[in-house]
Amino acid sequence: MRIALFTETFIPKVDGIVTTLCQTVRQLRELGHEVLIFAPEGGIREFEGFRIIGMKSSSFPLYPELRLALPHASMRQVLINFRPDVLHVAEPALLGIAGLYYGGGKNGGALHVPLVISYHTDLPRYLHYYRLGFLEPHVWKILRLRHNRASVNLCTSTKMLEELRSHGIERVALWPGGVDADLFNPSRRCMEIRDQLTQGHPDSPLLMYVGRLSAEKDIESLKPVLQAFPQARLALIGDGPHRKALESHFAGLPVFFAGFLLGNELASAYASSDIFLMPSRTETLGLVVLEAMSSGLPVVAVRAGGIPDMIEDRVTGYLFDTEDEAITIVGELLNSKPKRCAVGRAAREHSSLTSWKAATIDLVEQYKRACETQPLPATGTKGSLSATSGDRMNKAFKRSTMFVIRRLLP
Repeated sequence: MRIALFTETFIPKVDGIVTTLCQTVRQLRELGHEVLIFAPEGGIREFEGFRIIGMKSSSFPLYPELRLALPHASMRQVLINFRPDVLHVAEPALLGIAGLYYGGGKNGGALHVPLVISYHTDLPRYLHYYRLGFLEPHVWKILRLRHNRASVNLCTSTKMLEELRSHGIERVALWPGGVDADLFNPSRRCMEIRDQLTQGHPDSPLLMYVGRLSAEKDIESLKPVLQAFPQARLALIGDGPHRKALESHFAGLPVFFAGFLLGNELASAYASSDIFLMPSRTETLGLVVLEAMSSGLPVVAVRAGGIPDMIEDRVTGYLFDTEDEAITIVGELLNSKPKRCAVGRAAREHSSLTSWKAATIDLVEQYKRACETQPLPATGTKGSLSATSGDRMNKAFKRSTMFVIRRLLP
C-alpha cells in the first residue's frame, strides 16, 4: 500500500507519539509498503528512506519544543504525484487539517482517498491542567467534527476507545502499541549508568520516571512517595516546560534530572533502576510503561487512561488509585528483592509479546478496512467538508474549519 502520513509532531522531537510513528514507519517499510510523511519542518528530509515533506513551522509559546505548522497548497500536487491508497492523520490539529480536506467524508475528500485518524493525546483532559477546563465541551465538538470524517478512528487503548465512543465519535478501532524487546532488555543493566542516575549512590534504591516534564503528567505527586523512603533516590528522565517548577518542587530531595536519554543509554537506564513510577492520569497508552516492563522493571502506575490495558495488577505490575496506596506498594517492593524480581520477570515475559511488527500488521488491516468501507464518488465529483445536519455550534465549527482550509488549500 501507499500511505500518506500527516503528523503534528515528528523527529527531532522526542515523545511517545514520535516513537510510535517512527517504529510504525520502519515496520511498514519492512512489510513492503510505501510512506510519504508530512510534518513540521525539523531539518530532516527523509526517514527510513521515505520522503519527509517539512512544512514551515513555529514554536508554540506555551510549549517551545512543540512546533506548529499550517497546511499549504503545494501539498496537493505532492499527493497527486505520490498516489496514496490511504491517508493517515495522527492528531489532526493544524497540519492535519489537510488530510481531512484531501481524504475522508462522504466522497473521499478533495482527492477521493480513504482517511484514517489516530488519537494519541487526551487533549480534553489536558485542558484542566492549564486552567482551560471550561473549553472541554467545545473541544469535543471539534474532535467529533474532525474524527467523524474518517472511515476508521484508531485508539491505543480500550479506555480511550470507550471515551471517544461516549462523545459521539464513530467507527473506532483499537491500535495497541508495541515495544522493542531486544533494545529494552534486562541485560542492559549498567553500573556506570546507575551511578550516574543515583548521583554516586549506586547502593541506594533507585526509583525512575521517564517522560515529558509537563503539568499534565502529575509528577509532583511522586514527592510523598520519595519522602516516605529517605534511603531512596528518584531519577526523572525527560524534559519539558515544567522542569523549573519541578526542580523547585523537589528542592532538597535526592532527585536527579537526567534530561532526554535515547537508544542504548535509555535502555540501560531502565535496566539499571529498581522500580518504575508512572503517576500520569492522562496517558492514552503510555509506551514508557511497556519499555520499563520489557526491561524487567516492576511498574507502579496510576489506575487511569490506557495504563490498565498493559498491567495485570500484582502480577505483571501494580496499579494504584491514591498516593497512600502507591507508598504501600513501593514499600513492599523495596523490602523484598525476590518480589521485585518476580514481578519484573512477569512484566518482561508479558511485554515481550507486544511487538511493533504485530501492531503494524494490525494497522495495515485497518488501512484495508478503510479502503473497503470508504464510499468514493464517480470520477470528477468533488468531496465536501459540510455535513447535512447538526446544531448551531457544530455548524459554526464546520464553517470556520472550511474557511481556514479554503484559505490554505486548493
